[in-house]
Amino acid sequence: LLSWGKKMVYFDNLNQKAIQFLKKRIEEGHYKERERLPSDYELSRELGLERSAVRDAIQFLVQEDILLYRPGVGYFVHSKPILSSGIEQLGSVTEMIQQSGKTPGVQYISAELTMPTDQDRKRFAPLDIEQFTQLERLRTADGEPVVYCIDRVDHRIMPLELIHNTESIFTALKTYAKKEIDYAVAHIEPIAYHEEISPMLNSDPDQALLLLKQMHFTKQNEPVLYSANFFRADVFSFYVLRKRHTE
Repeated sequence: LLSWGKKMVYFDNLNQKAIQFLKKRIEEGHYKERERLPSDYELSRELGLERSAVRDAIQFLVQEDILLYRPGVGYFVHSKPILSSGIEQLGSVTEMIQQSGKTPGVQYISAELTMPTDQDRKRFAPLDIEQFTQLERLRTADGEPVVYCIDRVDHRIMPLELIHNTESIFTALKTYAKKEIDYAVAHIEPIAYHEEISPMLNSDPDQALLLLKQMHFTKQNEPVLYSANFFRADVFSFYVLRKRHTE
């Protein structure tokens, strides 16, 4: 028995048959990622089941994130994330892509000196930042764009000409600036379609992005790097490991 809004859906043998049929077709690649599912009428004829059973099965798979509903268009096979990572694990985007078994790549969008905003000054306090070296890049996994990265670091420890030639900011800070990142304070939030960034990531108009904002610190609690990373939600998923505190 499943409570579905105000409707109680009973998963009898017919519902289970429809669910297993659709899942098997998706797993076997009969319905591919981002492909539109046939109508419930077509599926009911193929299965020999009532359309109500097919509809309930489809709604169940939507809740399981196996199917995605696009209003006015239909149901589509949801893309599977290539990487599921614990947000408590601190690593560079390069390392995250490598852990997924993909080959990381980078496309440079811009590298420039920028003036700090009031928010920047609060983030980097008590340091007095005169100018930032800001780098914007499109990160790829096996050539597919997956993350749009905006990084800001004090230009005195990472000159513009140096940061433009590095793939991993973490490695550059450690190698050239002698600043090794130990921890970060992170905030993650889903955002809607971004007019500039979403097209670069090949995201569909109804596809959300995951914005991960991180302020990175050394072991001496020195703020050294601020990052705003826009992840494709169909490629990356994050989770948090929570433990119960015991005396």
